[in-house]
Amino acid sequence: MTQPRGPLDGVKVVACSTAQAGTVPYMLMADLGAEVIKIEVPGKGDNSRGSSVFPGFPSIYFETNNRGVKSFTLNMKSPEARGILHKLVARADIFGQNFRPGAAEKNGFGYEELKLVNPKLVYVSISGYGPKGPNAKLPGTDSMAQALGGIAQAYSTPGQPLRTGIVSVADETCAILAFGGILAALHCARTQGIGQKVECSLLGGQIRLMGWTLTTAMWRNRDPVTGQARVTGTPQRPGMSASFNDIDGKPLVFQLNGAAKWQNAMTALGFYDALTQAGFADLGVVIGSDEKRQTLLKTLDKLFATGPRDKWVKILREADIVSAPINTLLEASNDPDVLANGYITEVEYPKHGKKLKVHGSPWQFSETPAKIGVAPELGEHNDAVLKEVGYSDAEIAGFRERKVI
Repeated sequence: MTQPRGPLDGVKVVACSTAQAGTVPYMLMADLGAEVIKIEVPGKGDNSRGSSVFPGFPSIYFETNNRGVKSFTLNMKSPEARGILHKLVARADIFGQNFRPGAAEKNGFGYEELKLVNPKLVYVSISGYGPKGPNAKLPGTDSMAQALGGIAQAYSTPGQPLRTGIVSVADETCAILAFGGILAALHCARTQGIGQKVECSLLGGQIRLMGWTLTTAMWRNRDPVTGQARVTGTPQRPGMSASFNDIDGKPLVFQLNGAAKWQNAMTALGFYDALTQAGFADLGVVIGSDEKRQTLLKTLDKLFATGPRDKWVKILREADIVSAPINTLLEASNDPDVLANGYITEVEYPKHGKKLKVHGSPWQFSETPAKIGVAPELGEHNDAVLKEVGYSDAEIAGFRERKVI
C-alpha cells in the first residue's frame, strides 16, 4: 500500500538553519510532505543536537525542531562546497538560513548569489531584529525578542518586575509566521514565476503576537493594567537567561549560551570582581543548587540597580552579549527596530477622520510586498464577489431584496 502524499509533496527545501526559529518552519514543511535537506557541519552538526538530552531519550530540543528532515553534512568553508550547494539549490524550491546577518553573504550563500543559480528560488532569512534598524546586525534570541516585544507586560503581575518567560514564544511565533510567508512566496513563484527573498525576525513575530492588545495600547496611548530568571545546562556548559531592574526600576534581559561569555559579560559591566568575591567567578557553580542560584540572582539584582538600563544594554551589546530592554507594550510599539522594519505602521481611517497605528507586516518580500488594509464594513464586498462569479446587477438586487445577502 502506497503512503499517502502530504500537501507539500514535491516541494524541495535546502536549509542551512539551526536553533528553533530557523528550523521549525522546515520541520512543519517536512510534516506536510516536503523534502527538506538540512545542511549541517561535518562531524559536529547542529549545536542543538546536544541540547536537552536525558538518559534513554534523543535530544528533546533537536527532535522537536527537526523531525522528518534529511541531514546532509557540508563544510560551507570549503571551496568545493559552493558547487555542491549550487547543485542542491538549482533543484530546490526553497532555501533557508538564520545565520547572523551578513554571514550568508560572506560565505557564499546570500540571496544575490543563489538567485543567479535559481531565479525562482524562495530564499528565506530569519534574524533577531529584522533587516533594517540600528540593531539589524546584532544576534538575537528568544529572550531578546520577548523583552522587546511587550509580552512580559502582557503576563505580568501588578507590583512585580517584568520577566521574560521560559516558553520560547518568540522563536515559535517567528517560525510559524515564516512558514506562512514561505508558502505565500512559493505560490507566487509557481504561479507567476517570481522568486524572491523573504525576511522574518524574532522581534517582528513577537510584535504580531501581541495582536489587538497592542492596538488598544497604541490607540489609547496607555499601557494595559495586567492582572524568573533561569539558569540552565550542565556544570560544564551552563547558560543563563535573566531579567533585572535598573536604578529606576526599568527591566532588562540578557542571555548567555555557555559559560565562556560569563566572565566577559560581567567584566564589561564592572561586576566581575564583586561576583568573584561572592563566589561566582564561574557560572557553573549554580547548576543544581537552588540556594546558590538565588544568591547569585540577588547579587545581580543589587548590581544592576546601580545604573540605568540603557547603559547596561549598551555595554552588553558592545561585548557581543545578547541583551535588550524589557519593553512595555507602548515601548514595544515605539521601539526603533520595530518602526524601522514596519512591524508597526500607520493607516488612514477616512470614516473616523484619523490615521492610526496598526500592526505592519512581519514579512518583507523583495518582489511582492504585503499591503496593509483595514477591516471591511459588513457586506462591503457583496456586489464585487457576486459579480466575479457571474451574477448580474438585477440578480444581486433580488438577493438583497429577498434578504439573501
